[in-house]
Amino acid sequence: MTTQNSLEDTKVSVKLKLATLWASFMFLYIYVDYFALYMPSKIEDILKGRVFVFDITQGFLLAALASVTIPALMIFLSVALPAKINRWANIIIAAVYIPFTLFNLAGEAWMHMVFGAVVEVVILCLIIHYAWKWPHIET
Repeated sequence: MTTQNSLEDTKVSVKLKLATLWASFMFLYIYVDYFALYMPSKIEDILKGRVFVFDITQGFLLAALASVTIPALMIFLSVALPAKINRWANIIIAAVYIPFTLFNLAGEAWMHMVFGAVVEVVILCLIIHYAWKWPHIET
């Protein structure tokens, strides 16, 4: 029996859930770094050619871009890849990004960075969960 106030709850595919989780992860990933620029002396350190303990070089910037390119591509790949490859790509890449995300807390970690990392790790765990629990075809 349905009531007049019932809302339709459309089933969302695993692929779409994964893609939106990667998009959410990317927003947080970028904004945590952006807000770090407001921390005292961050801009001065960047102008001196240093980020944390790293010299800003072409290699450093390439590695930094690669670190955001992978989850950015996962937004599309989560929708485009075949299920079996998709499942394992999401599990492996999300699992790799958990320690990577926590490494970003090394040094001076402000509350916004810790909060962002916690939410990012929760999102990565949800990605692993949804990919792991990917529905199988019933035969």
